Amino acid sequence: MRVSVDDTRCCSSGQCAALAPEVFDQREEDGVVILLDVAPPEAAHDAVREAAMACPAAAILLDP
Repeated sequence: MRVSVDDTRCCSSGQCAALAPEVFDQREEDGVVILLDVAPPEAAHDAVREAAMACPAAAILLDP
């Protein structure tokens, strides 16, 4: 799995960082998503998929 984010679409909800903190974080100043791992380990795939589905701005893109 490859992960990318469109930080221009991010609305700073924090769902991604809450659901998959090993893959996503948020900038201190505005809460915009930070992608920590573009190719997370298989053990994180379910959490990353859940984060992508929970993102209200659809800012997380997955390439299986």
